[in-house]
Amino acid sequence: MSKLSIKQWAEEDRPREKLLLKGVSVLSDSELLAILIGSGNDKQSAVELAQHILSEAGNDLNQLARMSVSDLMNNFRGIGQAKAVTLIAALELGRRRKTVETPRKKKITSSRVAYEHFYPLLSDLNHEETWALLTDRSNKVLSSIQVSRGGISGTVVDIRLVLREALSRYASGIILGHNHPSGQCRPSPQDTHLTKKLKEAAQWMDISLLDHIIVCGENYFSFADEGII
Repeated sequence: MSKLSIKQWAEEDRPREKLLLKGVSVLSDSELLAILIGSGNDKQSAVELAQHILSEAGNDLNQLARMSVSDLMNNFRGIGQAKAVTLIAALELGRRRKTVETPRKKKITSSRVAYEHFYPLLSDLNHEETWALLTDRSNKVLSSIQVSRGGISGTVVDIRLVLREALSRYASGIILGHNHPSGQCRPSPQDTHLTKKLKEAAQWMDISLLDHIIVCGENYFSFADEGII
């Protein structure tokens, strides 16, 4: 039995037509991906191929965003370079949208707000990066800066660099954030050592280390919430 192409589906079931008739919010993730890839392969419709891609990513758009052009081309029949680039570009636009929205939350009032600031910067990375939020005395964000970029299992932070940036922006507080690509949220001994050193060094300059957030996808660890900062 041959597969039905999307053109043979009822009009209200075709992703593009469904979007026009009912609005974008009613479409599933696979239907949105199907619109991006346009067509399937000799055995799968665009929607079926999109479902297959999502399934291989654990039905997790964050995991899908970590795939490279070669990952998509090599693992999915019917995904060539142009389609792979389109998917990656769309996912990157989504990530950047989150980044643009974050600065509207000007005041950091909890570890959750800090995590939401770091999330678009760190959640989709396959390597570790460390960022710092620099705040004024009211915990309003003055700026966010990248302070290190490393490998899969770690990154080295120069405390002098963090403090230099904080001093140059007249910051009163620092919130450190880094990611664990492994998804394990518990801090390593190195994480704890760095936190202690930065806190002690910052105190000499009348700057407070307010928190250290570890981003693990949809979860996070807060040194402040755990009472170890």
